Amino acid sequence: MSKAKQLTWNQAIETSIVLVSGPEDYLASRCIRSYREKLKATDPLLEISTIDGSGYESGQLANLTTPSLFDEPRFVIIDNVERCTDALIEDGLAYLSDPGEGSSVLFRHSSGVRGKKLLDALKASPLVSVVVCEKLSKDQDRIDFAAGEFKSAGKKVTNAALRAIVDAFSEDIAELGSACQQLIQDTADGIDEKVVEKYYGGRIETSSFKVADAAVAGDSGTALALLRHLITSGQDPVAIIGGIAMKTRNMAKLYQNRQVTAAQLGVAPWVIDKTRRDLTGWTDEGLANVALEMAVADAAAKGAEKDAVYALERLVLLIAHKGLQVAGK
Repeated sequence: MSKAKQLTWNQAIETSIVLVSGPEDYLASRCIRSYREKLKATDPLLEISTIDGSGYESGQLANLTTPSLFDEPRFVIIDNVERCTDALIEDGLAYLSDPGEGSSVLFRHSSGVRGKKLLDALKASPLVSVVVCEKLSKDQDRIDFAAGEFKSAGKKVTNAALRAIVDAFSEDIAELGSACQQLIQDTADGIDEKVVEKYYGGRIETSSFKVADAAVAGDSGTALALLRHLITSGQDPVAIIGGIAMKTRNMAKLYQNRQVTAAQLGVAPWVIDKTRRDLTGWTDEGLANVALEMAVADAAAKGAEKDAVYALERLVLLIAHKGLQVAGK
């Protein structure tokens, strides 16, 4: 027996019954808006109704999906299904067994087990599309989200720019989405780290890039201060290491091949120039030591050591001494 169609939040919905589940309200709202706009484009006379599941009364769904005198299509959004009344469970099951012709119904359920009977029936029906909107808690998930925003708009964006904007808006996916959309609308050409700095420099003053820049410049005091600020503000150590790794990785690639181009490295031309300057005084041994310490810090941030912050500080100090000398050793 076939089950409901499983979709991501940005995939096109083809069914007339939809379950949008998961705690990420921003992605859910984007999904709902996209579906609504699609239905509206198909028929501008679409009638849209919204019901609060926590106050649902028997018969509401049937009344809103019954064909009108002029047969306008209906779209019913049912919010807060996680707090639904028994009447909604009963009417939802009844509608699923006999969907209204010309009507579309979307159930929004964020979390919890309330309404499980209805949820299970929706997930088991081939008439339904299930869109899961989980929290983008991992750094890579947020980078993938931002990359998808630019890709869908046909905008070229460098890896460094993606990292910068995700670092700037790591705590709020809605703000990250809005920032991406602003860059898409305001920028005619490709988007690099310099563009992100211009728009959101104030937000990325203490990003992992700034920590890496200070460390590479030999300013260990500033690098440690910025690092501690990031930690106390709730930045994920894994994300911090990711930003530092991107910079030192570019340094290693350029050290091995001074003729590498910006396009080959996936960065803006000015980044190549800066990286060449940053390499002054570095050696094979120093870069190799940093690479090894980077692996240790990454493992520590993922649970291999009790004190991930200490491992990060150790890494920053090593970079500040060009990989050859750590203060206190």
